[in-house]
Amino acid sequence: MTTDDIKQAAQDLEMQSAENILVWAAGQFPGRLTFATSLGIEDCVVTDMIAGHHLPVDVFTLDTGLLFQETYSLWERIEERYGVTITRVSPAHTVEEQAAHEGPALWTRDPDRCCDLRKMQPLRSTLASYDAWVTAIRRDQTPERASAPVVSWDGRFGLIKVNPLVRWTFDDIKAYVREHNVPYNPLHDQHYPSIGCVPCTSPVAPGEDPRSGRWRGTEKTECGLHFVKVKS
Repeated sequence: MTTDDIKQAAQDLEMQSAENILVWAAGQFPGRLTFATSLGIEDCVVTDMIAGHHLPVDVFTLDTGLLFQETYSLWERIEERYGVTITRVSPAHTVEEQAAHEGPALWTRDPDRCCDLRKMQPLRSTLASYDAWVTAIRRDQTPERASAPVVSWDGRFGLIKVNPLVRWTFDDIKAYVREHNVPYNPLHDQHYPSIGCVPCTSPVAPGEDPRSGRWRGTEKTECGLHFVKVKS
């Protein structure tokens, strides 16, 4: 797709349903489309749609080795429920090996470096095999995501990015989960609106920003997968 093609697709798909956006993406990039699931509640919705429409989309998750046990259990439930395989993408080094190279608990001293080693580098390597990737980000999640289009060129990874849920709200997500009985992480019901690695995720108090539980005590709000520099 040319730059003009991508812009036109974003305009044409802006008001389309998430299912229609996914169907379009699967048809546009046959055999070259993947979905990066973090196993969050939004990602479970996208997986339900992919499975429900029998779309030829590869599904993978970044297993940092530091995920919650509830996340690993949900991973198994989803595979059993939908008959899909969620490919495990792991960092080059285990947590123990990373500690030997970088020092213990790198996430407490340099969380950006830790995210780069355990998420960004494995993601970049995986996406190199595809022409487009699907994510479950929403515009209302962070200021950095507020201007995210439905379809765009992801220059950091060198492929097209498709965001079928970008116009959805969290209420939309919850309504879909109830209607379709979608399995999701029980931590979401324990004040964890956003779930990442155990040492960098904490519960969120009423009235706090939903992302405040990620990397609490720092200015960091993104691991880097979906960061878009806000223009001043």
